[in-house]
Amino acid sequence: MPELLDILRKQLSPVPSHIDSDSSARPAAVLVPIFNKGGVWHVLYTRRTDSVEDHQGQVSFPGGVIEANDEGPLQAALRETQEEIGILSEDVHVLGALKPMPTVTSFIVVPIVGTIPWPYQFNINEEEVALVFSVPLDWLANPDNLEVKEWKPEGPWPLVPVHFFRPYEGEVIWGATARITVQLLEVLQ
Repeated sequence: MPELLDILRKQLSPVPSHIDSDSSARPAAVLVPIFNKGGVWHVLYTRRTDSVEDHQGQVSFPGGVIEANDEGPLQAALRETQEEIGILSEDVHVLGALKPMPTVTSFIVVPIVGTIPWPYQFNINEEEVALVFSVPLDWLANPDNLEVKEWKPEGPWPLVPVHFFRPYEGEVIWGATARITVQLLEVLQ
């Protein structure tokens, strides 16, 4: 399916060298790893452990806060991906970036899309990651598998739409991870 990669190369933005933010949101970056398994494109996810500082037990993409010694979002996403699940930077073929996404937990996240070879020997940091799994892109693109619910934050704030994918092999992709996934799907349409 080289056409999928051609579409992504044309539609994704260049990876930004830094994040412009007027808010107090913490800058972060994630890698959205995709791979081809038996002619079917998959998106790779992790489920965080219950002992991490943020987003305990939630499905996420590998990544995290951009630290002062990171040269930018790309280096942060690749560094965090290697720390969390052992994917080496040289094994990631970066295709581009999705739009930076603010989260309700006060992050501004740059999602960076890249391909990885498959199969891959992961080296999982068990303090941070409970599980690594993938979902076929075709399953994610099926509108029957996505639902948007309204959530009322505490305080005088308006309702917020929250995206949820139907459970896939028991794993629920929701929130910012689901919104990043939806953004990836929109790029491919």
